[in-house]
Amino acid sequence: MGREFGWPWRVAAWWAVVVVAAGGLVGGARAGLLESNPGLAYNFYQKTCPNVDSIVRSVTWAQVAANPALPARLLRLHFHDCFVQGCDASILLDNAQSEKTAGPNGSVGGYEVIDAIKTQLEQACPGVVSCADIVALAARDAVSYQFKASLWQVETGRRDGPVSLASNTGTLPSPFAGFNGLVQAFAARGLNLTDLVALSGAHTIGKANCASVTPRLYQGNSTNIDPLLDSAYATKLMSSCPNPSPSSATVDLDGTTPLKFDSSFYTNLQKKQGVLASDTALTQNGAAAQMVADLTNPIKFYAAFSMSMKKMGRIDVLTGSKGQIRKQCRAVNTS
Repeated sequence: MGREFGWPWRVAAWWAVVVVAAGGLVGGARAGLLESNPGLAYNFYQKTCPNVDSIVRSVTWAQVAANPALPARLLRLHFHDCFVQGCDASILLDNAQSEKTAGPNGSVGGYEVIDAIKTQLEQACPGVVSCADIVALAARDAVSYQFKASLWQVETGRRDGPVSLASNTGTLPSPFAGFNGLVQAFAARGLNLTDLVALSGAHTIGKANCASVTPRLYQGNSTNIDPLLDSAYATKLMSSCPNPSPSSATVDLDGTTPLKFDSSFYTNLQKKQGVLASDTALTQNGAAAQMVADLTNPIKFYAAFSMSMKKMGRIDVLTGSKGQIRKQCRAVNTS
């Protein structure tokens, strides 16, 4: 009974800290988009599918317990969905030349978790919960598993899009992008510099394909280390990503705590230990570098990440009568 009685207090205390930290870091620059409501709401399914949150959390946590790589995969799935045509679950579709066949999505995973959740939700409340909302909720719950409490709040009410084309994935930020390219890619989705730095913290978990890293280590057959990369760390990376590297070779995005969602990503950046060129780019601008320094504080990181995830989850959503509620997440409804 003691645990049950104390739990709500701990969650409330957690969010009190997050809100205070967020206020100090993000200020008023975020107010515009955060205050505009695109038709989403908290507890959108309160009357139509009241157990949606518990079902998604139960399935997700069970799968994460069995596979610690899933938080990074589901988080990336949500990012890659929202950055292409908005958060409409278009990345899940299996049609010819769909988004998931595009090169940048080759490292995305977690589709089987979404399928498992959808199966249970269709049994509990058929035709009610969208695949787009499942993706958003599963990403949150997968990352939150280590905390045993939700790290951020998720608005729901999204509907599913009917179109998925690999040719549309050019809006995804490149791992080779410089600072200006990253700012432009995020601005095109309605996200600002704070969002760029905060959401980049997702690279505190997960892996990168060596093909995204080797240009920083080699030129042709010769070693040619990027001067923005710590030389000792570069040697460590070269052990994981030899020249040439197998197409399946990967390296941890966070060499310190690769399976823990924490702020070590930012500490690594300050030590010139960012794996991707796009991560290191955050240290090459004064304002961004100051944010990197701020977000080495885990409470500030969790607060900023929570706020930016809410913004990202609103990108070009379909609501009301737009789109559809797919019966199966991998295929558009035919009737």
